[in-house]
Amino acid sequence: MKEQKFQFQIDEIPYVVTIIPFDFNDEKRFRVSYNGGKEDIFVWDSDLKRLRAIDDGASTLPDSLGLAISNRIESLGY
Repeated sequence: MKEQKFQFQIDEIPYVVTIIPFDFNDEKRFRVSYNGGKEDIFVWDSDLKRLRAIDDGASTLPDSLGLAISNRIESLGY
């Protein structure tokens, strides 16, 4: 999969999300940015049973947007 762009409207806020997959130590990861901002790195969290952001700025990512991004990536077959 190459770079993918999606539009979401969550809690009446529009988001344009860019997702770029890459491999790291035999694990699939995803560079994700929204509305032209900095990238977050998403990885599979076996406790949550979904993808989640793991970088330092992940705490600023709205939970509902993180869940929507995780669901979209999973729907693409990852």
